[in-house]
Amino acid sequence: MLFLAMLSVVSGYMLSSASWIGRVGISLFYKEYGFLKIWWQAALVVFLVWILLYALQSLVQRMTAHKAARTVHFFALAAALVGLYLTYNDFRQDFSHRLLGERFHIGAYLFWIGWIIISIYLLLTRQNTRALNKKVGADL
Repeated sequence: MLFLAMLSVVSGYMLSSASWIGRVGISLFYKEYGFLKIWWQAALVVFLVWILLYALQSLVQRMTAHKAARTVHFFALAAALVGLYLTYNDFRQDFSHRLLGERFHIGAYLFWIGWIIISIYLLLTRQNTRALNKKVGADL
């Protein structure tokens, strides 16, 4: 969690470092994204989303069989990788998003990298014994 908190601060700072023209665009046309201009608000949103994703994937890991949990984590990992690719592609193809600047782009990439880290971490950790005991009890 501490690692995710530190990574969210870096991501929030980078998201708040949009170019001048990008900040003007957020202020004039995309007011719902105004929180991205303030580093701690952007970091808080990123951190809360990561905590939600971690909680959901941990719940799946605790409540389902090992094979099903791994499948869910692989799908989450694939979704994060696809999101990273689509974000990269969007930042290269859409002129208005290109104007936001590289720092903003790095902040967005860090969001997806954080979800990738969560999924890999849960893939590599052992499953809760309660879920394993349920499966063993069901086999008897």
